[in-house]
Amino acid sequence: MSDPAVVPLLEGLSSEYHERYGADDELSSTKPDEFDPPSGLFVVLLDRDAASPHQGPLTVAGGGFRRHREDACEVKRMWTHPAYRRRGLAARVLAVLEREAAAVGYRRLVLETGPRQPEAARLYTGLGYTPIPVYGRYPEALAFETRLAAP
Repeated sequence: MSDPAVVPLLEGLSSEYHERYGADDELSSTKPDEFDPPSGLFVVLLDRDAASPHQGPLTVAGGGFRRHREDACEVKRMWTHPAYRRRGLAARVLAVLEREAAAVGYRRLVLETGPRQPEAARLYTGLGYTPIPVYGRYPEALAFETRLAAP
């Protein structure tokens, strides 16, 4: 997560959390090295056509996974730039995360999203994720899981 392309994603996510939930410390609840391979991974999608001469390609979507339990990883930091939403980018990010998580031996992928993010809940259920009991620090969260196919 030390890649400069991740910075706009985290800034956008922080802004979005603030708009939807007010003051929030969610981004400080994990350490960047939790996303380091082999037990974790973070991916970003870039739009090279929207590149700025001073900042490079535009970060348009991304997310990562970290170890949750021996057989399960947790998706965190899913975000899509507002101008790029409803184009299937979040589903593309999830597909990469699912494939890579299975490749390192995880059999389940879990995640939580906030109650003020109904579009995220629709995405996950639309992709076949099933609701599970909340497991994190936010009792009002919505939690989901999917089973991962062996590579």
